[in-house]
Amino acid sequence: MKSLKNAVYIGSQNRESLVDLSVPPHFNGNLLVFIHGFMGFKDWGAWNLMESYFFNLGYGFCKFNLSHNGGTVENGIDFPDLESFANDTYSKQKEDVKLILNWLETKMDSMPKIHLIGHSRGGGIALLNLPDKRVSSVITLAGICSIERRFRDSKVLEEWIKDGVRYTENQRTHQKMPHNIIQYEDFVVNKENLDIEKVCLENQKPVLIIHGDSDTSIFIEEAESLAKWTKSEVKIIAGADHVFGASHPWKSDEMPVLLKEVCEVVEGFLKGQ
Repeated sequence: MKSLKNAVYIGSQNRESLVDLSVPPHFNGNLLVFIHGFMGFKDWGAWNLMESYFFNLGYGFCKFNLSHNGGTVENGIDFPDLESFANDTYSKQKEDVKLILNWLETKMDSMPKIHLIGHSRGGGIALLNLPDKRVSSVITLAGICSIERRFRDSKVLEEWIKDGVRYTENQRTHQKMPHNIIQYEDFVVNKENLDIEKVCLENQKPVLIIHGDSDTSIFIEEAESLAKWTKSEVKIIAGADHVFGASHPWKSDEMPVLLKEVCEVVEGFLKGQ
């Protein structure tokens, strides 16, 4: 058995960030690596309960904060470092997954079968790492199908380029979260390496696409595109919103019913490999 809570890994641009790793005594050789979404973090909502669910079934579980999500090693929840958040890019997020896999190689006696599981934007980042030889499969939860779509509002983009920064309000902390134009500029320069569709079309590994039919943040059409490109199907969770019934903080010891349904679907997928 191995249990690490709030350990530190070195992410993109040598930035320290937090990571959890739990490996059960009855480990079945499969390890889920969870990637959070936009304005997310490893301890958001009911993600800890999802970790426990799979741990109890014999799966290892690793979840971590992306290196530029605005958290620090002292406070990984309340986004105290808005400068790092402002300078985050999709390239850094993609690199963080590679670096967390490197970190896992130093912590495990032998590298297990790795299954990336990403929520929202994290689903797209997981898919971009499909070519990594250490990755056996990818699971997306309300995942995005395109990074370019995030910049499709021409008026917003024009003002962003002009001002050099734009802001999104965090409904939980009420912070004005800054986004420097480097996020867009990085995408333009690295567009080929950030093409989710291209990676999916070239993929030969198992992929599971899960989406709620009441998701108003990422529409189900994006899941349908991912399923088409990966020659898979969308597993629809009826009545589920973008976070599958969870919220932060989640004070119950029980998972939301819809998130538990997600876990059961994931378990079935993993058993079939």
